Amino acid sequence: MATYQQIFKDKKDFEEQYRAACQAELGKTFEQCSLLEQFQVLAKLVASKGNAQLPVSHTTDEKKVYYFSLEFLIGPLLDNYLINYGARDLVADAMKDMGSDLDAVCRQEVDPGLGNGGLGRLAACFLASMAHNGIAGYGNGMRYRYGLFHQDIEGGRQVETTDNWLANGFPWETRKDASAVLVRFNGHVVRHEGADGKYWFTEEGGDLVRAVPYDVPIIGYAGKVVNKLRLWSAEPASEDFDLDAFNDGDYAKANKFRSDVEAISTILYPNDAGEHGRLLRLKQEYLFVSAGLQTILRTYEKQYGPKWEDLGKHVCVHTNDTHPAMCGPELMRILVDEKGVDFDLAFKIAHETVSFTNHTVMPEALEKWPINTFRNLLPRLYMFIEEIDRRWRDGLSEKLAEGANWNDVLRNTAILWDGQVRMANLSIIFSHSVNGVSALHSDILKRETFHDFAQMEPGLFNNKTNGVTHRRFLREANPSYSKIITEAIGEGWLNDADELKKLEAFESDASFLSSMDEAKKVNKERLAAYVKETSGIVLDTNMVFDVQVKRFHAYKRQLLSVFKVLDLRNRILDDPNFEIQPTAFIFSGKAAQSYTFAKEVIRLINSLADVVNNDFRVNEKIRVAFVPNFAVSNAQYIYSAADISEQISLAGTEASGTSNMKLMMNGALTLGTLDGSNVEISELVGPENIKIFGMKTEEVEELQRSGRYYAWDMYNNDRGRTGRIVDQLTDGTLANLSGNFESVHDHLMVENDPYLVMADFHSYVRAWEELTAGYSDRAAWNKSALHNTANAGFFSSDRTIAEYTADIWHI
Repeated sequence: MATYQQIFKDKKDFEEQYRAACQAELGKTFEQCSLLEQFQVLAKLVASKGNAQLPVSHTTDEKKVYYFSLEFLIGPLLDNYLINYGARDLVADAMKDMGSDLDAVCRQEVDPGLGNGGLGRLAACFLASMAHNGIAGYGNGMRYRYGLFHQDIEGGRQVETTDNWLANGFPWETRKDASAVLVRFNGHVVRHEGADGKYWFTEEGGDLVRAVPYDVPIIGYAGKVVNKLRLWSAEPASEDFDLDAFNDGDYAKANKFRSDVEAISTILYPNDAGEHGRLLRLKQEYLFVSAGLQTILRTYEKQYGPKWEDLGKHVCVHTNDTHPAMCGPELMRILVDEKGVDFDLAFKIAHETVSFTNHTVMPEALEKWPINTFRNLLPRLYMFIEEIDRRWRDGLSEKLAEGANWNDVLRNTAILWDGQVRMANLSIIFSHSVNGVSALHSDILKRETFHDFAQMEPGLFNNKTNGVTHRRFLREANPSYSKIITEAIGEGWLNDADELKKLEAFESDASFLSSMDEAKKVNKERLAAYVKETSGIVLDTNMVFDVQVKRFHAYKRQLLSVFKVLDLRNRILDDPNFEIQPTAFIFSGKAAQSYTFAKEVIRLINSLADVVNNDFRVNEKIRVAFVPNFAVSNAQYIYSAADISEQISLAGTEASGTSNMKLMMNGALTLGTLDGSNVEISELVGPENIKIFGMKTEEVEELQRSGRYYAWDMYNNDRGRTGRIVDQLTDGTLANLSGNFESVHDHLMVENDPYLVMADFHSYVRAWEELTAGYSDRAAWNKSALHNTANAGFFSSDRTIAEYTADIWHI
């Protein structure tokens, strides 16, 4: 049993502290507090315990890791932190005695609008595991006033509304005015020369922005280590208020500078369809990079003095994808311009300090910025990038692998090319380590995406398969299943996920398998109630819950799921005796505001739900639900209730995926392609405990290279099923809710089905039918589900962080 950092001696001590906090914070008795106020006071009380530990969590001369990410999808924290302190049961019992309900209080917490998808959730899991593993690991990101957006569904369409997550404050954060720093945009570079002929540069003028940090405690399991997540907010460096304009009634002009500055930290991923949105995003990326590095160097200098050559021995700066790609050149700029370090030494220091995780295999998805935009906004930083790019070009001949063509390699590896600053290449050249996030993904990076870099420096690249924190996504998300796991094998699995392997001993235990059924029923009922509340759709909890929940993108192939459901509907209507395992198909996820195709697929799913759920001829066999506003909180309801985990991206396109890990932890069986970390899941659980379909990566690559794939052949050769579904996109079958789907039709037939939906369709449907045919044998199904849980320990982020620690950060 874990030894917890005790924050409350017993129920009496908790109640005394809680009542006193209500009085101190709100001037009210506990009984006078609303549920929201009860949450706010309790969260501040727990946060105060964490903040009190922050100064003493790392007392030795430890190497520090600073994890830079534009997203940290941390989710609600109260329930998680009470679990980590081992205080949840005590607090729940005490609150029940006080006439309240901890579950109801926890539901008052909103999802912080600090991230969107897997990238941000991975960053949050990594922070949790760094604290668990005893690493001095600190997050560095942006404090967005509003999240990406709140997703509503109106007429089947995604409607984006403001995600005002800070409306009631954020009780976990502490503003640190004394640690604010200045960041400059749109300045001009001035060259100075001394009497000795030496010269240097300064950047002057432009707009000065004050970056103000807010710190959030990251409480590790058992409460022994507390790290912090630092989030930056943009404010004017001076009160540039136009009094004359205000007195003339032009209030917008009077506050224009403040509004322009505060816009930098107003929203996550501003719509980048226009130049103003792209410029705002570039400002975001530079602000949190520059502010974070200034703080790191200030802290380092206080402890070690100006021994900059040793920075990499004491500090790791890890960049999560290309959004923090400016860490390398910005670290150089500060060292050279402000600390007087030689240019060559500054590059060496940056290279030793910075490491990079890549999250995509698709070259077209790699981040790029127009040179003119970049240079105008950040002229001095651009000079460093330009010089490093020049040196890269000059030294390329010495690095070339045997037989490589200089021009081809330069085209693929230069930072500056075709009028663009290429952020992935910038990240690679400045990093001492580049890693992918699944075995397949890392192989594709070396073989395809960054082939020339890997040929020149193969030791630079490595794999670190993603992981998720099982304490949130199993223990917190699924209390009913967690309870029977702990009763069977003890609570050691919370500290060491590998102990889940002990569950294999219960795979033939009828009593345990029966308890699994009961736990799943509880979770399905919880999800069904939530779906009815949020969408009005009624789910039959006796059905298979088939789940596909993730960001909407063409390569993730939510459209392939639609094809399957439409095909099942058509076959049921054609043959009333056609039998399948009754199934509820549950979708959730957001589409980027400017991603028209993805938004059309969301509309298509909701139109399909309207058609299926309101047709008595089919709705006893299939139902469809779209859960709006996918977030960490409602994801936990979905993961725990799922029977089938849909992981059906086109092979070779998904870097890793983490929903597959969360779902297998909760006993869902994976239906998927051999893509991303599905490959590793398959190897761990064995072919009998996963259902794989479709083309493999090499088959996809060969088909795409050959140019032999024609969507019209797929259509014409199978008019009865595939062709019929394509026709139904535009023939009025699905038009009742909001119209036809011409753009989806054109994506398939005019754009030649770029993600091979029709090519994998029949293999997919057969695999689904074979998988669901086994659901009626509950003992066999639960045995397979339990085997998935038992082998999910590998996918704990504790393991991933241990590998980063040993192989990349060298702690």
